[in-house]
Amino acid sequence: MAFHRFHKELPFTAAEYGRRLAQTRAAMDRAGLDALLITDPSNMAWLTGYDGWSFYVHQGVVIQHDFDPVWWGRRQDSNGAVRTVWMADERVWGYADSFVQSTECHPMDDLAERLVYIGLERARLGVEMENYYYSAKAHSALSAAMPKATLVDATAMVNWERGIKSDEEILFMRRAAAISEKIIDGLVERVEPGIPKNEIVAGVYRDALHGIDGHWGDYPAIVPLLPSGSDAAAPHLTWDGRPFANGEATFFEISGCYRRYHAPFCRTIFLGQPDDTILRAEAALVEGLEAGLDVARPGARASDIAAALAAPLDRAGIARSARCGYPIGLSYPPDWGERTISLRAEDETVLQAGMTFHFMPGLWMEDWGLEITESILIRDNGPAETFCNRPRKLYVKP
Repeated sequence: MAFHRFHKELPFTAAEYGRRLAQTRAAMDRAGLDALLITDPSNMAWLTGYDGWSFYVHQGVVIQHDFDPVWWGRRQDSNGAVRTVWMADERVWGYADSFVQSTECHPMDDLAERLVYIGLERARLGVEMENYYYSAKAHSALSAAMPKATLVDATAMVNWERGIKSDEEILFMRRAAAISEKIIDGLVERVEPGIPKNEIVAGVYRDALHGIDGHWGDYPAIVPLLPSGSDAAAPHLTWDGRPFANGEATFFEISGCYRRYHAPFCRTIFLGQPDDTILRAEAALVEGLEAGLDVARPGARASDIAAALAAPLDRAGIARSARCGYPIGLSYPPDWGERTISLRAEDETVLQAGMTFHFMPGLWMEDWGLEITESILIRDNGPAETFCNRPRKLYVKP
């Protein structure tokens, strides 16, 4: 029987965690792996429930075929692990603080010693090499400390298993979407000429963290993005203390978050009267969005959504080269995407019911920008469902 020192309120049922672990083990088996080291905090949380702001130090989850997963990380963070993971307390390993940011040793030395002890000295061990949280030094140190093991690139193995959402996950995304709607409603109400941007962002965070309908808000994986005027040509600018001004469009890229699940949602507000260029772009973009939603069905390809979006934009003479979407769900900073499928012409991935995407056809032109986006669910039948329900338009405040 599992030993837990603390009462745990896990986000998901034991059956749900069991499903995820079984899927991951099957993927490991197909890749011929004896064990898998997960360092992406989103994948760690998806498999074990672990939730903490500790991803700035080395940590991970070790998956084997015949034993419960092990959480491994900084010893002080093991206190958070025993409170949040579903595994028994003895499946939590903590390394000494002397390993943290040391030039004399590396946390991977500690992990290697433990892996050798449990019989993985000669294992084929999967590691997430293309990962924000697994550094070149970490890989070098682990390789040196386990010379008889074979380290195999298992980047995105777990990410792909996360693609089709369970009913439990979709419920969390619906709650995140309700928070996203609340944030956008607040922006439409409060954005006016002369109000400093930082004050508006304070309201965004207030709405996001208060949550809605009794469901509290978590911190999103990306901060609010809200460039105005010519700065809206740049998709990833945040905010400063300058006031909003007449004659400018500002797009707001935000997401509600509930228990780490996201539903990104973007709308653009124009203060004053937009010119014909932006109005024509709005019409073409909305037409493309609706065409993309209509083709986003099981059996279609990711590229079909991109093609449906592109047709009205091409007719309007709008050149757009970026991808127009990506999978979403559970995530930690610095990104709320799942880093697998891309909605673009080159991606032939076949869509399946239960997949969720941010359909994100932002326009970032030379001296203006426009974002009208939807988070979507591929349904069993028919066109995609949008998680949020707000007018698909440019909001104009004369």
